[in-house]
Amino acid sequence: MLDHVSIGVVDAARSKRFYDAILAPLGYRCISAAPNSLGYGAQSVALWVNEAHHPVPADKQSGLHFCFAAPSRQAVDAFHKAALDAGGQDNGRPGLRRDYADNYYAAFVVDPDGYRLEAYCG
Repeated sequence: MLDHVSIGVVDAARSKRFYDAILAPLGYRCISAAPNSLGYGAQSVALWVNEAHHPVPADKQSGLHFCFAAPSRQAVDAFHKAALDAGGQDNGRPGLRRDYADNYYAAFVVDPDGYRLEAYCG
């Protein structure tokens, strides 16, 4: 249904360091890079990270989050560790979420701009 998603961030350089670190274990990379605009994906851009004058304010109650497909549980673990090492915040340690499904393995983090992110494999 969706071709891509774009998010606005305060500092594209800071976001590049963060997203490069967390997406590499999942098999994604920065495919397109301009000074204020970054495109991430595997073969085509699925996530645009753009420096914005007025990024959407962080709101934990909004229900908004982005979930990245992970190839393995080890990749989910590496995503979580990379996020914390790169300045993100823990929002749910890696593990099974049996209340979602018997084989739902995920980790949740918050990026430096307040976006809630998940990596999942099942």
